[in-house]
Amino acid sequence: MADLRCFRAIVRERVQGVSFRYYTLLEAEQLGVLGFVKNRWDGTVEVVAEGEDRAVRKLLAWLYQGPRWARVEGVEVEWMEAAGVFERFEVRF
Repeated sequence: MADLRCFRAIVRERVQGVSFRYYTLLEAEQLGVLGFVKNRWDGTVEVVAEGEDRAVRKLLAWLYQGPRWARVEGVEVEWMEAAGVFERFEVRF
């Protein structure tokens, strides 16, 4: 993949119990992004995403709004070195 990018994001506010993980999975698959999404013990959602720069940035932009039932207060983003370790995008538990 040309221009491979990777980020880890923590999404805050009302993001659990509103199908946030499911819709993040759908969005990532549609964009061809690999990685995972999971609920965290503190009520936030963690997303690690890797793929082509344009697709990864589109997913990150989507995280700021999420599905219509969500209320996103903020997104902490950490850009990381792409390692090419993911085979698909998945929901982790």
